[in-house]
Amino acid sequence: MAGVISAQGLKKVYRRGHEEVWAVNGVDLEVRAGEMLAITGPSGSGKSTLLNILGCLDNPTEGLLHVNGKEIFGDKKEMTETALTRIRRQWFGYIFQKFHLVPTLTVLENVELPLIFFKNRAARKTPGQLLKQLGLEHRVRHLPSELSGGEMQRVAIARALVNEPKILLADEPTGNLDTRRSGEIRNIMRSLADEGIAVVMVTHNMDMAKSADRVVEIRDGKIV
Repeated sequence: MAGVISAQGLKKVYRRGHEEVWAVNGVDLEVRAGEMLAITGPSGSGKSTLLNILGCLDNPTEGLLHVNGKEIFGDKKEMTETALTRIRRQWFGYIFQKFHLVPTLTVLENVELPLIFFKNRAARKTPGQLLKQLGLEHRVRHLPSELSGGEMQRVAIARALVNEPKILLADEPTGNLDTRRSGEIRNIMRSLADEGIAVVMVTHNMDMAKSADRVVEIRDGKIV
């Protein structure tokens, strides 16, 4: 399997007055196509910060990051925000812990949003087809407030997939769900990796971690 993300020496420091807090401190990591990778560790260990850097949502203080062989962050150059937006659009799908669905839009309209923002009308699967694949064809006209937690998470997954990303990043995808709904999301993530998508997830759920191909534990910003 080819590496789609390659990171060397990633560091992220926050300064609070005279104090330096190292959220990420010298991480080397490679993620392969078709791999399901779980990032675990205690709260405050730097998991979400690392995920955001890997997904080009945050800049590292130091280190190198390549996506599909292209240097994103490093010593040679600094990408413009326009170029970063293009990378995010072409390569990544994001699933956030709080779902971040627009409350005034229907399920279908929420999933359509990335297509509108990025003017992508050539996707192989339509929003309706993705929702049907995820068992939500009967919910397309409903508002998020009318859904269960598991249904909202599946809508968030459909929205993340509508632009056909090669890499799917998920921050605590089962954090707000019960055991049965967590199992459903775990199975979806596993099937996406089996289809060739690189799935990187931050999780406290040990069942989710056990279903991954590889588990990376972060403590104090470092892989242990």
